Amino acid sequence: MTDITAPPEAEREAGSGGGDPPAPEPIWDIIELLFFAYRDFVGDPDHVLAALRFGRAHHRVLHFVNRNPGMKVADLLDILRITKQSLGRVLKQLIDEGYVVQQEGPQDRRQRLLFVTAKGEALAMRLARLQTARITRALEELGPTGHDSARRFLSAMIDPRERERVLRLIGRSDRLRQAAVRG
Repeated sequence: MTDITAPPEAEREAGSGGGDPPAPEPIWDIIELLFFAYRDFVGDPDHVLAALRFGRAHHRVLHFVNRNPGMKVADLLDILRITKQSLGRVLKQLIDEGYVVQQEGPQDRRQRLLFVTAKGEALAMRLARLQTARITRALEELGPTGHDSARRFLSAMIDPRERERVLRLIGRSDRLRQAAVRG
């Protein structure tokens, strides 16, 4: 993928492998289950997005801007790990079509802060509800500890150097959403 800006953890650690001991057998079932789960997890929203001539990058931008109103473009670049050019193209489409607005920062006019419009929020929530339905069905199959187990597993999959930052972002987003719902 040409718009990825940072190599994955495994690629950084793999090295050339010269005289290294043989690697353990890959965990094929989990690897493949993750591929198929991701395919189906994004497949439901893909159909909605395709009708709008949007793709997965549009979905990710809408998701994070909806969850983090007023986020800086620089922060979004850091979260998505895509190039400025790729984000610029996607943002332009979302802005031109009325899903996102960009505003100057209150203290620093050079900052570009992003907000979803009512139209953008409606689309982001429609996509999130599709994914929530799939997640809910899966968690029901896992029983009462399913949510906690899934959360721990997915958290553990995040690069340990990034994990706390990601969990803080999620917690902040949850608090913003709860405040908006209450008030």
